[in-house]
Amino acid sequence: MERGSSKHGPRLDEQMGKEVSGLVQGPGAAGSRVDESREPEPAGEDQPGATTAPAGDLRTGTPQGMSSGDVEQRSKLGRFISMNALPGDRAALLASARDNEAPDDIVAELERLPEGTRYQTVSEVWSALGHRNETTRW
Repeated sequence: MERGSSKHGPRLDEQMGKEVSGLVQGPGAAGSRVDESREPEPAGEDQPGATTAPAGDLRTGTPQGMSSGDVEQRSKLGRFISMNALPGDRAALLASARDNEAPDDIVAELERLPEGTRYQTVSEVWSALGHRNETTRW
C-alpha cells in the first residue's frame, strides 16, 4: 500500500486555517464572521422573504392565553421585584419595588394588591392584579 505525503504548502495551510478560524477561536474572536460568499442572498423584489417557520406558521414566542403586551408588562413588573421579596405580601413587594426604583405605574399596580395575602411568584402577583397568565398546554 502506497501512501502519499499529507503535508500542504504554506499557502494552502493558511487558506485552510482561515476557513476554520471561526470554529477554533469561537464567536468572540476576530475574524470569526462568516465568509461573505457563504451569506444567503436576499430575496428578489417580487419574491417573498425566507422563513424558517414550517408551513408559514410564524411564532412570536407569546405563550398561549397571553398577548405580547401582557408578556411585556408582566416582565416589567418582575424586573422590580427582587427574588428575596418572594414569597412576600403587599408590603414586601412594595418595599422591593421602591428599593429597585420602580416607575410610578408599577408602584401604583402593587398598591392595588390586597393586604394579608402572600405571593410565591411574580405570576401570582400578576394574576392577583387581574391579569391573565399563560394557559397550560397538555
